[in-house]
Amino acid sequence: MPASKPFHVARGAGPAIDPGPLAGAVVAIGNFDGVHRGHRAVIEAARARASALGRKAAALTFAPHPRRFFRPQEPLFQLSSERDKLRLLAAAGLDGAIVMTFDAALAGTAADGFIEQILVGRLGIGGAAIGFDFHFGKDRRGSPDYLAEQGAKLGFAVDIVPPLEDEGRPVSSGAVRQALAAGKVVEAAELLGAPWFTSGKVIHGDKRGRTLGFPTANIRLDPSCGLKHGIYAVRARVSGALHDGVASFGVRPMFDDGAPLLEVFLFDFEGELYGQAIDVAFIGWLRHEQKFSSLEALKRHMLADCAQARDALKRAGKAAFPVLREI
Repeated sequence: MPASKPFHVARGAGPAIDPGPLAGAVVAIGNFDGVHRGHRAVIEAARARASALGRKAAALTFAPHPRRFFRPQEPLFQLSSERDKLRLLAAAGLDGAIVMTFDAALAGTAADGFIEQILVGRLGIGGAAIGFDFHFGKDRRGSPDYLAEQGAKLGFAVDIVPPLEDEGRPVSSGAVRQALAAGKVVEAAELLGAPWFTSGKVIHGDKRGRTLGFPTANIRLDPSCGLKHGIYAVRARVSGALHDGVASFGVRPMFDDGAPLLEVFLFDFEGELYGQAIDVAFIGWLRHEQKFSSLEALKRHMLADCAQARDALKRAGKAAFPVLREI
């Protein structure tokens, strides 16, 4: 994909949203949390339809996630922040994304109103691609078949993408969340099509890593992050360059049992990272968090962790990192 290809982002609420240069695009519709392989199949269907029609291809997605709107009291482990989702969507070859505010007005819009007022009236879509289980409109009464029927009447085609499985496992955001909750980052990568990653700004910590000989870059993840606490082999992108390392995600039972924190030790790296935003991809699970009898015992295990992480990263190969595009 040419680096010069623009990626447009339009944001707004309901019928008032202005698609700008994405007006008339073929839209891939969905939440796209994690942009996994199933999502990419929907995106590819939209891109193929757009190419045939000579139109742009865009994602039509929602913020906040509808589950957070309907059940705010239930934590939702979102696989990607809005920024990271847009970076993944841009890397997937789309021309842009339309991020629609999911609010009470949109939740109360009937399925026919969503089609007529928003898809046709406001966005003027040239076509749509959706997953087999996509439902929309008030009370989720709009089905894939209904959208296809209405599209045929209103002049746009709808591609319904069938379910995707990986060795008998459904490829879904829920399946990825379950894998990560169990520390199965290799399985999550198989479902996603690339290692799961998170990003954030490096913050100041208590500097214990420095005194132990393992200075870490500390990142506070969203409190809803459902990744299993433990030690991982990771690969981080810092200022465009990839660095191998080992990371601990958890509550630091050796010291304070505090709020969960991601602590990343990068091999053979020198420099200050405070305030920088970095991406951290999880390549392999190493072990559970533990409380050791002494700092010397902890250091011995950290040295062993580094050796195991290097082996895991070597086996994964240098290509083991999600393809992202800055927007």
